Amino acid sequence: MNLIINFIVAAVALVIGFVVALQVSKRNAKSAANEILKSAELEGNVLRDKALIKGKEEAMEIRSKAEKEANQRMQRLQSNEAKLKQRELQLNQQQGELKRKSSEVEQQRNNVEQQRTRLENLSATLDQRQQEVEKQELRVRDTLEHVSGLSAEEAKEKLIESLQDEARTAAAGYINDIMDDAKLTANKEAKRIIVETIQRVATETAIENAVTVFHIDNDEIKGRIIGREGRNIRALEAATGVEIIVDDTPEAIVLSGFDPVRREIARLALHQLVADGRIHPARIEEVVAKVRRQVEDEIIETGKRTAIDMGIHGLHPELIRMIGKMKYRSSYGQNLLQHSRETANLCAIMASELGLNPKKARRAGLLHDIGKVPDDEPELPHAILGMRLAEKFKEKPDICNAIGAHHDEQEAESLYAPIVQVCDAISGARPGARREIVEAYIKRLNDLERLAMSYPGVVKTYAIQAGRELRVIVGADKITDEDTNRLSTEIAKRIQDELTYPGQVRITVIRETRAVSYAK
Repeated sequence: MNLIINFIVAAVALVIGFVVALQVSKRNAKSAANEILKSAELEGNVLRDKALIKGKEEAMEIRSKAEKEANQRMQRLQSNEAKLKQRELQLNQQQGELKRKSSEVEQQRNNVEQQRTRLENLSATLDQRQQEVEKQELRVRDTLEHVSGLSAEEAKEKLIESLQDEARTAAAGYINDIMDDAKLTANKEAKRIIVETIQRVATETAIENAVTVFHIDNDEIKGRIIGREGRNIRALEAATGVEIIVDDTPEAIVLSGFDPVRREIARLALHQLVADGRIHPARIEEVVAKVRRQVEDEIIETGKRTAIDMGIHGLHPELIRMIGKMKYRSSYGQNLLQHSRETANLCAIMASELGLNPKKARRAGLLHDIGKVPDDEPELPHAILGMRLAEKFKEKPDICNAIGAHHDEQEAESLYAPIVQVCDAISGARPGARREIVEAYIKRLNDLERLAMSYPGVVKTYAIQAGRELRVIVGADKITDEDTNRLSTEIAKRIQDELTYPGQVRITVIRETRAVSYAK
């Protein structure tokens, strides 16, 4: 029991202690809570103050941004307002300008209407006058036809003829001006090239005739050459094709023939026969045949040597033979081979000066006269024949054309053709190159003067400078200055078409007016 009472007492004491402790802890907790509340209140106040300060700062920042944007907008609005005012001023000015122009246009329209009205009136007046003029023209035409005895068509034809004459005269003057201008620009260079070309070529001249003189030691040989009853000379003439003239000329026998090769064969055969002393028909035929072979070999050798000397390769053997045969041909007294070599050198130099191929020009110059030495000799101009021979032996087209065109029988297709033509004229026309029979020379001069005298208004004519210039004196009262150009052109064309001449002929028409008075 005591134990229970003690236990209960202890329990009550414990409860009481617990209650006391609980109250104490409650008071402590309350005081702590109060302190916490105070500190929390203080912190809340601090936070609130901070938040208020931050809010005020943000509000101030927002307000400053808003004010800044408002200011910017205000500036833009003011700028736009200024632009609008300026635009308004411009529009007002343009409107005023439009009003002014509108008034001007309206005034011009009124003026145009007035002018249109006047033009309509003038048109009506012109129509009336035109009708009157037409009627007057009809009356004048009828009067003219009645007076002149010509119809309108006939008068028109005569007018056209007179206009054609005037146009022809003007064209001749225009052509003359163009030619003078071309001469001024090209004459110096052409002269330089031609002079340099001539100066750089120096050749000897060789003159051959249709007769060869064979010299003998004494006249006794003439009898042996003639033979019994002339059998030796007949056999020699038959074998060589050359006429042998044995006359009283001392120590000379004349060999006559147009073929230089045959004359050379006859000369060499006579030389061998006279040197051997055995002269009879059989021996003559044997020697002539032998000499003919020698001459043929010499022709080929001459052609080969010429081609090598000129630096020309790849020629057909027949062309080489023709080149060698030129040695025994002549043209107006000028040796044909020498002329061809000279022309070839001139062509090469001139082609070099003009920037062309000198080898090709030299080849064309050497072959340009091969049409003069064929064996068959058909009835063709030598330039055309030479062109066909060159084509036959596979020469290039420009070479063939240069051969065929060097006397204008063919149209020139390259620059080599005029070069060959010019160089051929230079070689043939230079002093001492060719000679001419006196009768033919005089006849050529007379033909030139007579052709010029056939024109009306020509007073005198003079062929000078060996027929290379023709001076024509015309009457000042019969021919005008414009007609002189036409006259020189027509005379040149007729000379070119009707006459044969070497080189070129210059036609100078002279018209002068002289006033003569005498003091007494």
